Amino acid sequence: MKIHPATRVVLWAFSVLVAFWLIAPTLVVIPLSFTGKASFAFPPETWSLQWYESFFSNRAWTSALSNSLLVGLLVALLATVLGLLAALGLRALTSKRMSTTLRIGLLAPMVVPGIVVAIGIYAVFLKLGLVGTVIGFVLAHTVLALPFTVIAITAGFAGFDDRLELAALSLGASRLKTFLTVTLPNIVPGIVSGALFAFVTSFDEVVLSLFIKSPYLNTLPVLMYASVTRDTDPTLAAAATVILVFTTVLVIGALVLTGRKNRARRA
Repeated sequence: MKIHPATRVVLWAFSVLVAFWLIAPTLVVIPLSFTGKASFAFPPETWSLQWYESFFSNRAWTSALSNSLLVGLLVALLATVLGLLAALGLRALTSKRMSTTLRIGLLAPMVVPGIVVAIGIYAVFLKLGLVGTVIGFVLAHTVLALPFTVIAITAGFAGFDDRLELAALSLGASRLKTFLTVTLPNIVPGIVSGALFAFVTSFDEVVLSLFIKSPYLNTLPVLMYASVTRDTDPTLAAAATVILVFTTVLVIGALVLTGRKNRARRA
């Protein structure tokens, strides 16, 4: 269907306006992190890098950042592996009713209110002694991240031609070799997307982390939440900007890598 040039311009302008409306509140944090005063007045009257110095020189902030990165990477790895296995299981099911039931179960953490999930996990982890441990954080965050990896990898399988596997099997390749050399390379974009969503989900998680944290193990979002409820230190804005820049670079890098692999496969 052809679109009139004037209509295209209007739609483009509307899209830009919506994008700006969504991004603008996030971008406000950046100038706030360079303010010269200990306040969140916008726009800043004076400019300074003191809050970044405060962030990177304060052991509490840097330790929380390290914890978030470690937990996020472990969650991305675990959730991606589990999501891949779950997607393979759903793909192998012949019963549509069973497949639908399992999908609903796997996506339940996205539907159930986060506070409900947090209370349930806290009660179980308290009994198992996992509260305030890295393993506890990884397992808890994986519960929230797994639905995203299942969705992304399942979408990857949806665009995969099953006849490629049949061709490889008919030529004498084993099922394992077929999966590693035919199936896996074709669903890499879905796997990368799932891992990225899992990492970001863990890196940004606050509610669940508040329940299972300890005085000796804090993640960056939890420390940011504690900071904003305790004082108006603009170090919080510096921490938010660090997260914004890091996640943006990560997303762009993943998109570029995935795009290159897709172009190489088509070539």
